[in-house]
Amino acid sequence: PQAKLIFIISLFLGTTITISSNHWVMAWTGLEINTLAILPLISKSHHPRAVEAATKYFLVQATASTLVLFSSMTNAWYTGQWDITQLTHSTSSLILTAAISMKLGLAPFHFWFPEVLQGSPLTTGLLLSTVMKFPPITLLFMTSQSLNPSLLTILAILSVAMGGWMGLNQTQTRKIMAFSSIAHLGWMTIILIYYPKLTLLNFYLYAMMTAAVFLTLNSMKVLKLSTLMTAWAKAPSLSTILLLTLLSLAGLPPLTGFLPKWLIIQELTKQDMAPAAMIISLLSLLGLFFYLRLAYCATITLPPHTTNHMKQWHTNKPINPSIAVLTTLSIMLLPISPMLATLV
Repeated sequence: PQAKLIFIISLFLGTTITISSNHWVMAWTGLEINTLAILPLISKSHHPRAVEAATKYFLVQATASTLVLFSSMTNAWYTGQWDITQLTHSTSSLILTAAISMKLGLAPFHFWFPEVLQGSPLTTGLLLSTVMKFPPITLLFMTSQSLNPSLLTILAILSVAMGGWMGLNQTQTRKIMAFSSIAHLGWMTIILIYYPKLTLLNFYLYAMMTAAVFLTLNSMKVLKLSTLMTAWAKAPSLSTILLLTLLSLAGLPPLTGFLPKWLIIQELTKQDMAPAAMIISLLSLLGLFFYLRLAYCATITLPPHTTNHMKQWHTNKPINPSIAVLTTLSIMLLPISPMLATLV
Protein backbone atom coordinates (compact mmCIF):
# COMPACT_ATOMS: atom_id res chain seq x y z
CA PRO A 1 0.00 0.00 0.00
CA GLN A 2 2.82 2.45 0.78
CA ALA A 3 4.49 1.79 -2.56
CA LYS A 4 1.14 2.18 -4.33
CA LEU A 5 0.56 5.50 -2.55
CA ILE A 6 4.01 6.72 -3.64
CA PHE A 7 3.28 5.75 -7.27
CA ILE A 8 -0.12 7.49 -7.25
CA ILE A 9 1.40 10.65 -5.69
CA SER A 10 4.22 10.60 -8.27
CA LEU A 11 1.63 10.23 -11.03
CA PHE A 12 -0.26 13.33 -9.93
CA LEU A 13 2.99 15.18 -9.27
CA GLY A 14 4.23 14.46 -12.82
CA THR A 15 0.90 15.58 -14.29
CA THR A 16 0.94 18.79 -12.22
CA ILE A 17 4.55 19.60 -13.21
CA THR A 18 3.75 19.21 -16.92
CA ILE A 19 0.51 21.19 -16.94
CA SER A 20 1.94 24.08 -14.92
CA SER A 21 5.32 24.42 -16.66
CA ASN A 22 6.38 27.07 -19.16
CA HIS A 23 9.76 25.58 -19.98
CA TRP A 24 10.10 22.55 -22.27
CA VAL A 25 12.56 20.74 -20.00
CA MET A 26 10.17 20.95 -17.03
CA ALA A 27 7.32 19.63 -19.18
CA TRP A 28 9.53 16.75 -20.31
CA THR A 29 10.49 15.99 -16.67
CA GLY A 30 6.82 15.79 -15.71
CA LEU A 31 6.10 13.38 -18.57
CA GLU A 32 9.01 11.15 -17.51
CA ILE A 33 7.87 11.07 -13.85
CA ASN A 34 4.41 10.09 -15.09
CA THR A 35 5.74 7.24 -17.24
CA LEU A 36 7.92 5.83 -14.47
CA ALA A 37 5.13 6.05 -11.89
CA ILE A 38 2.57 4.13 -13.97
CA LEU A 39 4.94 1.26 -14.97
CA PRO A 40 4.76 -0.62 -11.60
CA LEU A 41 0.97 -0.21 -11.60
CA ILE A 42 0.75 -1.90 -15.02
CA SER A 43 3.06 -4.79 -14.17
CA LYS A 44 2.05 -5.39 -10.55
CA SER A 45 0.37 -8.75 -11.21
CA HIS A 46 3.70 -10.19 -12.53
CA HIS A 47 1.73 -12.00 -15.23
CA PRO A 48 3.79 -12.28 -18.46
CA ARG A 49 1.06 -10.33 -20.26
CA ALA A 50 1.32 -7.48 -17.74
CA VAL A 51 5.12 -7.36 -17.96
CA GLU A 52 4.86 -7.31 -21.76
CA ALA A 53 2.36 -4.44 -21.56
CA ALA A 54 4.66 -2.48 -19.23
CA THR A 55 7.64 -3.02 -21.56
CA LYS A 56 5.67 -1.87 -24.61
CA TYR A 57 4.41 1.15 -22.72
CA PHE A 58 7.91 2.07 -21.56
CA LEU A 59 9.44 1.81 -25.04
CA VAL A 60 6.73 3.87 -26.74
CA GLN A 61 6.71 6.58 -24.05
CA ALA A 62 10.51 6.77 -24.00
CA THR A 63 10.57 7.25 -27.78
CA ALA A 64 7.87 9.93 -27.57
CA SER A 65 9.66 11.76 -24.73
CA THR A 66 12.90 11.75 -26.73
CA LEU A 67 11.03 13.27 -29.67
CA VAL A 68 9.50 15.95 -27.42
CA LEU A 69 12.97 16.87 -26.18
CA PHE A 70 14.35 16.77 -29.73
CA SER A 71 11.63 19.08 -31.09
CA SER A 72 12.08 21.59 -28.26
CA MET A 73 15.88 21.58 -28.73
CA THR A 74 15.47 22.14 -32.48
CA ASN A 75 13.16 25.04 -31.74
CA ALA A 76 15.59 26.50 -29.18
CA TRP A 77 18.47 26.07 -31.65
CA TYR A 78 16.67 28.12 -34.33
CA THR A 79 14.79 30.67 -32.23
CA GLY A 80 16.61 30.80 -28.88
CA GLN A 81 13.25 30.20 -27.09
CA TRP A 82 12.61 27.46 -24.51
CA ASP A 83 9.09 28.71 -23.81
CA ILE A 84 6.35 26.18 -24.62
CA THR A 85 4.06 28.74 -26.26
CA GLN A 86 6.86 30.01 -28.54
CA LEU A 87 7.14 26.89 -30.71
CA THR A 88 7.50 28.75 -34.01
CA HIS A 89 9.85 26.55 -36.06
CA SER A 90 7.88 24.40 -38.53
CA THR A 91 10.04 21.23 -38.33
CA SER A 92 9.94 21.18 -34.55
CA SER A 93 6.16 21.61 -34.53
CA LEU A 94 5.87 18.61 -36.89
CA ILE A 95 8.14 16.50 -34.67
CA LEU A 96 6.14 17.59 -31.61
CA THR A 97 2.86 16.59 -33.27
CA ALA A 98 4.29 13.11 -33.95
CA ALA A 99 5.62 12.82 -30.39
CA ILE A 100 2.36 13.85 -28.72
CA SER A 101 0.39 11.56 -31.07
CA MET A 102 2.58 8.71 -29.87
CA LYS A 103 2.05 9.67 -26.23
CA LEU A 104 -1.72 9.90 -26.66
CA GLY A 105 -2.16 6.91 -28.97
CA LEU A 106 -3.53 8.85 -31.94
CA ALA A 107 -3.62 6.93 -35.23
CA PRO A 108 -1.24 6.02 -36.94
CA PHE A 109 0.72 5.69 -33.65
CA HIS A 110 -2.11 3.90 -31.85
CA PHE A 111 -1.00 0.24 -32.01
CA TRP A 112 0.54 0.12 -28.53
CA PHE A 113 -2.51 1.40 -26.66
CA PRO A 114 -4.99 -1.52 -26.92
CA GLU A 115 -2.19 -4.01 -26.14
CA VAL A 116 -1.07 -2.10 -23.05
CA LEU A 117 -4.63 -1.62 -21.82
CA GLN A 118 -5.37 -5.33 -22.32
CA GLY A 119 -2.34 -6.27 -20.22
CA SER A 120 -3.13 -4.01 -17.26
CA PRO A 121 -5.82 -4.21 -14.54
CA LEU A 122 -9.06 -2.22 -14.95
CA THR A 123 -8.11 0.47 -12.41
CA THR A 124 -4.73 1.04 -14.10
CA GLY A 125 -6.56 1.03 -17.43
CA LEU A 126 -8.70 3.86 -16.11
CA LEU A 127 -5.56 5.86 -15.18
CA LEU A 128 -4.01 5.16 -18.62
CA SER A 129 -7.16 6.30 -20.44
CA THR A 130 -7.74 9.50 -18.44
CA VAL A 131 -4.96 10.88 -16.20
CA MET A 132 -2.10 9.85 -18.50
CA LYS A 133 -3.72 11.61 -21.48
CA PHE A 134 -4.03 14.93 -19.68
CA PRO A 135 -0.38 16.22 -19.80
CA PRO A 136 0.07 15.59 -23.57
CA ILE A 137 -3.30 17.24 -24.28
CA THR A 138 -2.27 20.33 -22.28
CA LEU A 139 0.98 20.51 -24.27
CA LEU A 140 -1.03 20.41 -27.51
CA PHE A 141 -3.36 23.05 -26.07
CA MET A 142 -0.43 25.37 -25.27
CA THR A 143 1.22 24.96 -28.68
CA SER A 144 -2.05 24.95 -30.68
CA GLN A 145 -1.33 28.25 -32.52
CA SER A 146 1.77 26.88 -34.23
CA LEU A 147 0.59 23.40 -35.27
CA ASN A 148 -0.30 22.34 -38.81
CA PRO A 149 -4.12 22.33 -39.29
CA SER A 150 -4.29 19.90 -42.22
CA LEU A 151 -1.96 17.39 -40.52
CA LEU A 152 -4.06 17.42 -37.34
CA THR A 153 -7.29 17.02 -39.34
CA ILE A 154 -5.84 13.96 -41.15
CA LEU A 155 -4.65 12.43 -37.85
CA ALA A 156 -8.06 13.08 -36.28
CA ILE A 157 -10.07 11.49 -39.10
CA LEU A 158 -7.67 8.52 -39.16
CA SER A 159 -8.05 8.09 -35.40
CA VAL A 160 -11.84 8.12 -35.47
CA ALA A 161 -11.79 5.66 -38.39
CA MET A 162 -9.29 3.26 -36.78
CA GLY A 163 -10.94 3.52 -33.37
CA GLY A 164 -14.27 2.62 -34.92
CA TRP A 165 -13.17 -0.12 -37.32
CA MET A 166 -10.78 -1.96 -35.06
CA GLY A 167 -13.19 -1.93 -32.14
CA LEU A 168 -15.91 -3.70 -34.14
CA ASN A 169 -14.90 -7.33 -33.64
CA GLN A 170 -13.34 -7.12 -30.15
CA THR A 171 -14.62 -9.29 -27.31
CA GLN A 172 -12.40 -7.93 -24.52
CA THR A 173 -13.90 -4.95 -22.71
CA ARG A 174 -10.50 -3.30 -22.12
CA LYS A 175 -9.65 -3.40 -25.83
CA ILE A 176 -13.06 -1.96 -26.71
CA MET A 177 -12.43 0.89 -24.24
CA ALA A 178 -8.99 1.44 -25.80
CA PHE A 179 -10.42 1.82 -29.30
CA SER A 180 -13.16 4.07 -27.94
CA SER A 181 -10.41 6.23 -26.41
CA ILE A 182 -8.59 6.46 -29.77
CA ALA A 183 -11.81 7.58 -31.48
CA HIS A 184 -12.53 10.22 -28.82
CA LEU A 185 -8.99 11.57 -29.14
CA GLY A 186 -9.71 12.06 -32.84
CA TRP A 187 -12.66 14.32 -31.95
CA MET A 188 -10.45 16.31 -29.56
CA THR A 189 -7.67 16.74 -32.13
CA ILE A 190 -9.83 17.94 -35.02
CA ILE A 191 -11.07 21.01 -33.11
CA LEU A 192 -7.77 21.78 -31.34
CA ILE A 193 -6.60 24.57 -33.65
CA TYR A 194 -9.95 26.28 -34.18
CA TYR A 195 -11.30 26.23 -30.62
CA PRO A 196 -8.71 24.82 -28.17
CA LYS A 197 -10.94 25.19 -25.08
CA LEU A 198 -13.49 22.88 -26.67
CA THR A 199 -10.76 20.20 -26.79
CA LEU A 200 -10.36 20.51 -23.03
CA LEU A 201 -14.12 20.42 -22.41
CA ASN A 202 -14.35 17.29 -24.58
CA PHE A 203 -11.48 15.73 -22.62
CA TYR A 204 -13.09 16.44 -19.22
CA LEU A 205 -16.43 14.96 -20.27
CA TYR A 206 -14.71 11.97 -21.93
CA ALA A 207 -12.62 11.33 -18.76
CA MET A 208 -15.77 11.47 -16.62
CA MET A 209 -17.73 9.02 -18.79
CA THR A 210 -14.76 6.64 -19.19
CA ALA A 211 -14.18 6.68 -15.42
CA ALA A 212 -17.85 5.78 -14.88
CA VAL A 213 -17.62 2.84 -17.34
CA PHE A 214 -14.30 1.52 -15.99
CA LEU A 215 -15.43 1.71 -12.34
CA THR A 216 -18.70 -0.06 -13.20
CA LEU A 217 -16.85 -2.83 -15.07
CA ASN A 218 -14.39 -3.09 -12.19
CA SER A 219 -17.13 -3.44 -9.56
CA MET A 220 -18.76 -6.19 -11.66
CA LYS A 221 -15.34 -7.78 -12.39
CA VAL A 222 -16.06 -7.84 -16.13
CA LEU A 223 -13.10 -8.41 -18.48
CA LYS A 224 -14.85 -9.86 -21.52
CA LEU A 225 -18.26 -9.75 -23.18
CA SER A 226 -19.29 -13.28 -22.13
CA THR A 227 -18.80 -12.32 -18.46
CA LEU A 228 -20.79 -9.15 -19.07
CA MET A 229 -23.70 -11.29 -20.30
CA THR A 230 -23.93 -13.08 -16.94
CA ALA A 231 -23.31 -9.95 -14.85
CA TRP A 232 -26.94 -8.77 -15.01
CA ALA A 233 -27.88 -11.26 -12.27
CA LYS A 234 -25.22 -9.85 -9.96
CA ALA A 235 -26.13 -6.16 -10.17
CA PRO A 236 -29.19 -5.44 -12.34
CA SER A 237 -29.36 -1.73 -11.48
CA LEU A 238 -25.66 -1.24 -12.24
CA SER A 239 -26.04 -2.99 -15.62
CA THR A 240 -28.98 -0.74 -16.51
CA ILE A 241 -26.99 2.38 -15.61
CA LEU A 242 -24.02 1.01 -17.60
CA LEU A 243 -26.32 0.89 -20.67
CA LEU A 244 -27.00 4.64 -20.35
CA THR A 245 -23.36 5.52 -19.69
CA LEU A 246 -22.23 3.58 -22.77
CA LEU A 247 -24.82 5.34 -24.93
CA SER A 248 -23.59 8.65 -23.51
CA LEU A 249 -20.01 7.69 -24.45
CA ALA A 250 -21.31 6.95 -27.96
CA GLY A 251 -22.72 10.49 -28.10
CA LEU A 252 -26.48 9.95 -28.33
CA PRO A 253 -28.56 13.15 -28.00
CA PRO A 254 -30.34 13.34 -24.63
CA LEU A 255 -27.12 12.35 -22.80
CA THR A 256 -23.96 14.22 -21.80
CA GLY A 257 -21.76 12.69 -24.52
CA PHE A 258 -23.73 14.45 -27.24
CA LEU A 259 -22.64 17.89 -25.98
CA PRO A 260 -18.96 17.91 -27.13
CA LYS A 261 -19.83 16.31 -30.49
CA TRP A 262 -22.57 18.87 -31.08
CA LEU A 263 -20.31 21.84 -30.23
CA ILE A 264 -17.43 20.44 -32.32
CA ILE A 265 -19.63 19.88 -35.40
CA GLN A 266 -21.05 23.39 -34.99
CA GLU A 267 -17.57 24.94 -34.74
CA LEU A 268 -16.24 22.94 -37.72
CA THR A 269 -19.19 24.11 -39.83
CA LYS A 270 -18.43 27.72 -38.84
CA GLN A 271 -14.82 27.18 -39.99
CA ASP A 272 -15.97 26.02 -43.46
CA MET A 273 -14.99 22.44 -42.67
CA ALA A 274 -18.39 20.86 -43.27
CA PRO A 275 -16.90 17.89 -45.24
CA ALA A 276 -14.56 17.03 -42.34
CA ALA A 277 -17.47 17.34 -39.89
CA MET A 278 -19.58 15.03 -42.06
CA ILE A 279 -16.83 12.41 -42.40
CA ILE A 280 -16.04 12.39 -38.68
CA SER A 281 -19.76 12.16 -37.77
CA LEU A 282 -20.30 9.21 -40.11
CA LEU A 283 -17.19 7.46 -38.79
CA SER A 284 -18.42 7.84 -35.21
CA LEU A 285 -21.33 5.56 -36.20
CA LEU A 286 -18.80 2.71 -36.18
CA GLY A 287 -18.10 3.51 -32.54
CA LEU A 288 -21.84 3.63 -31.83
CA PHE A 289 -22.11 0.06 -33.16
CA PHE A 290 -19.69 -1.44 -30.65
CA TYR A 291 -21.05 0.63 -27.74
CA LEU A 292 -24.50 -0.72 -28.64
CA ARG A 293 -23.06 -4.22 -28.66
CA LEU A 294 -21.60 -3.69 -25.17
CA ALA A 295 -24.91 -2.23 -24.00
CA TYR A 296 -26.79 -5.13 -25.61
CA CYS A 297 -24.61 -7.66 -23.79
CA ALA A 298 -24.95 -5.77 -20.51
CA THR A 299 -28.72 -5.52 -20.32
CA ILE A 300 -30.74 -6.84 -23.24
CA THR A 301 -29.30 -10.35 -23.61
CA LEU A 302 -30.22 -13.21 -21.33
CA PRO A 303 -27.50 -15.85 -21.73
CA PRO A 304 -28.45 -19.46 -22.45
CA HIS A 305 -28.25 -21.63 -19.35
CA THR A 306 -25.57 -23.86 -20.84
CA THR A 307 -22.79 -21.26 -20.57
CA ASN A 308 -19.59 -22.57 -19.07
CA HIS A 309 -19.32 -19.49 -16.84
CA MET A 310 -20.07 -19.48 -13.15
CA LYS A 311 -23.32 -17.65 -12.50
CA GLN A 312 -22.84 -14.63 -10.30
CA TRP A 313 -25.59 -14.20 -7.76
CA HIS A 314 -27.25 -10.97 -6.77
CA THR A 315 -25.27 -9.18 -4.07
CA ASN A 316 -26.60 -6.62 -1.64
CA LYS A 317 -23.23 -4.88 -1.54
CA PRO A 318 -23.83 -1.11 -1.87
CA ILE A 319 -22.69 0.57 -5.08
CA ASN A 320 -19.58 2.71 -4.79
CA PRO A 321 -20.73 6.37 -4.36
CA SER A 322 -18.16 7.59 -6.92
CA ILE A 323 -19.82 5.38 -9.57
CA ALA A 324 -23.20 6.90 -8.67
CA VAL A 325 -21.90 10.47 -8.98
CA LEU A 326 -19.97 9.85 -12.21
CA THR A 327 -22.80 8.02 -13.96
CA THR A 328 -25.30 10.72 -12.98
CA LEU A 329 -22.98 13.36 -14.46
CA SER A 330 -22.34 11.20 -17.54
CA ILE A 331 -26.05 10.96 -18.27
CA MET A 332 -27.60 14.27 -17.22
CA LEU A 333 -25.31 17.19 -18.10
CA LEU A 334 -26.84 18.06 -21.48
CA PRO A 335 -29.50 20.51 -20.15
CA ILE A 336 -26.81 22.71 -18.60
CA SER A 337 -24.77 22.82 -21.82
CA PRO A 338 -25.13 26.64 -22.16
CA MET A 339 -23.40 27.00 -18.80
CA LEU A 340 -20.64 24.55 -19.78
CA ALA A 341 -20.19 26.37 -23.10
CA THR A 342 -19.69 29.68 -21.26
CA LEU A 343 -17.16 28.05 -18.92
CA VAL A 344 -14.84 27.13 -21.79
